[in-house]
Amino acid sequence: MLRPYVEDQAAFISRFVELDANGTVWKDKVYSSLIAEFHIESWSSSELLAVYESCFCAFCVPMPGVLDALKDISTSFKLGLISNGMSPFQERNFRRLGVASLFSSVIVSTAVSLRKPDSAIFHLACSELGVRPDEAFYVGDNPVADIEGARDAGLRTIFIPSAAHPRCLAANATCTDMRQLPELLDKNG
Repeated sequence: MLRPYVEDQAAFISRFVELDANGTVWKDKVYSSLIAEFHIESWSSSELLAVYESCFCAFCVPMPGVLDALKDISTSFKLGLISNGMSPFQERNFRRLGVASLFSSVIVSTAVSLRKPDSAIFHLACSELGVRPDEAFYVGDNPVADIEGARDAGLRTIFIPSAAHPRCLAANATCTDMRQLPELLDKNG
């Protein structure tokens, strides 16, 4: 879509990833910066955002082992999902990934006007699932938003390392392969 308007596509992609800040910056700001930096005159940031919002879910791919792990643990645990994202954008992604039906509670931050690491969003999830925080685990890949937030709300935590966040010493456990998750839950439960 933008190929005819961007000469150095590698630089554009690199800059997109940098501005995106591991998904923490919404794309309207990212696209506004890219349009200015790459002198794109044929598209507005709102047009690019609309394409992104409608098409992104087609490119979602689950981490290796995540579907099997979620199916396995959903037979023994109530599952909830908390996302610092936009609604309904995130819900489309969850459906596309094939995980939405496995969760008894799905909370997207913009829909409830709360964001991780605020303890209130974790307490809301626990309430929707009918569990106390000390009975719950939170699995996440962000040391602050996920692990510190959940821990401060009274949940036990399992950290998923990523390129952006390879370590987290504050978590109760670390899961380097999603196929290990059921065993980690049993072991730490």
